[in-house]
Amino acid sequence: MENSTEAGTASAGSGVPANWPACTLKQARARLCAPGTRFEMETVRVRGIETRVWKHALGSLADLARHARSHGKQTFLIHEDERVSYEAWFRATRALAAELAAMGITKGDRVGLAMRNLPEWPVAFFAITSLGAVVVPLNAWWTGAELAYGLSNSGAKALICDADRWDRIAPEMSGLPDLAHILVSRCDTPPATPARRLEDLIGTPDRYAGLPDGDLPDIDIDTDDAATIFYTSGTTGNPKGALGTHRNILTNILSSSYAAARACLRRGETPPAPTPKVMLTVIPLFHVTACNAGLMGGMFAGHAFVFMAKWDVVKAYQIIEREKVNMTGGVPTIAWQLIEHPDRDKYDLSSLETVSYGGAPSAPDLVRKIRDVFGALPGNGWGMTETAGTATSHSAEDYLNRPDSCGPPVAVTDLRIMSPEGDRELPVGEVGELWARGPQIVAGYWNNPEATAETFQDGWIRTGDLARLDEEGFCFIVDRAKDIIIRGGENIYSTEVENVLYAHPAVTDAALVGIPHRTLGEEPAAVVHLAPGASASEDELKAWVRERLAVFKTPVRILFSDETLPRNANGKIIKTELRPLFAKEHA
Repeated sequence: MENSTEAGTASAGSGVPANWPACTLKQARARLCAPGTRFEMETVRVRGIETRVWKHALGSLADLARHARSHGKQTFLIHEDERVSYEAWFRATRALAAELAAMGITKGDRVGLAMRNLPEWPVAFFAITSLGAVVVPLNAWWTGAELAYGLSNSGAKALICDADRWDRIAPEMSGLPDLAHILVSRCDTPPATPARRLEDLIGTPDRYAGLPDGDLPDIDIDTDDAATIFYTSGTTGNPKGALGTHRNILTNILSSSYAAARACLRRGETPPAPTPKVMLTVIPLFHVTACNAGLMGGMFAGHAFVFMAKWDVVKAYQIIEREKVNMTGGVPTIAWQLIEHPDRDKYDLSSLETVSYGGAPSAPDLVRKIRDVFGALPGNGWGMTETAGTATSHSAEDYLNRPDSCGPPVAVTDLRIMSPEGDRELPVGEVGELWARGPQIVAGYWNNPEATAETFQDGWIRTGDLARLDEEGFCFIVDRAKDIIIRGGENIYSTEVENVLYAHPAVTDAALVGIPHRTLGEEPAAVVHLAPGASASEDELKAWVRERLAVFKTPVRILFSDETLPRNANGKIIKTELRPLFAKEHA
């Protein structure tokens, strides 16, 4: 939706200067996207649909890798005492791509990637995609059975993982006959056949710089070829794989840069050229937020990325002070902990310029606390796995002035609010389902034509979020139509947990709801009804779920109902009647 009205004035007490904004959103867009500029747009056909795209976007992930190499000896990856330059990373990527090609990995083949944030992760990601193969980043928090599902569903021919993930996957190998090649990093002892040590092929990160020089393989890759399958849980059944293209992913580079430039114009400043920064990355790279929206633009600009082995707020302070970190964030939980930890004043955090987050509900006062405590600019936005990253972006004074918004769309993205039936667009200010379109919308769901047809329509995605747009085009997410709980940025789909609870022999009725949590946004909680004469304790049911699903999906609280759970005329459980039970419990 194009902004069509003049910008409003700063709200009282927002901390935004009275003379702000220096221009409207429409004026900023006209200036930034004028012919001949970096953010110039054009219309092309994407999967048969006329689509507005960034004219100067890179064509493939291999193109980005070659551009990133131009940063040379600048530091790219930092993990504990490991430091990898852009040149060393490129050499490792090239070496691994050659090894994968020798294994028979070719264009269109799927290759699983299951590891925590390590220097090997971007090496594997770009080695796979430079061959025209499709990388399948799997949630490192998943259980062995969940990881095996992703590998099986995607038809992965190979897997690159760390030792912890291999320990989970190895017992599932009998159900993965198509998985012909497995490379495991950071093993204390050689892994059992058929797995091999990744380091035996490309060495350890401290040795990447000594690998042979050369270029990536010369593969014909179209910008609309498939590049990734990121899995997102569905409200029913198994997780769905969102099939992303090179265009989907690379759109984020200019989208993020455009949003930053727009914020500068709004405060009356000239947007600077992309400048290398130091970024503390705490969001897992298996999320599109960290991979597509964070890593891609950072590589283009030459950022240094610091990975933590495990989140710890004091260690984060130490890293920020030592590495002079300019940018960090992740989910609201991270921001709150950085603000409220009692040791904060012991460290020099003055290098922080931006603290951004998304992926979970956040309190409006967090926005102002980031500015007041760190003197940094707050940032937020909206996107989803199916949008391959950034769709709206919110930062600086705009965010301070509208802390309950997720921002306006970037210039190549259109938003509209539709009726529940999807047959008419609603007027400005009315709440309905949020639809989005643009070059970042994925091609559909992997091998799931029914779900694809239901969710993607003529270039638009039906997001399932309930939202409204104001007169200027700022988006406000007010609720979620889909039955989903977002705990600290991790999606928990109720049906998945409920099905596990139903599998317990004592449970005959179960419902999962989200209960508020100040820093995580919300947490899962369950209400269950037991079969007559059956018994089960809260701890027993929690353990039952924990053994079958990732730990973060386990209900933090389980209440027992003497009666079957309330249902509407269609037989659906009325969850609005269940949430107050938890509020009553803490009253």
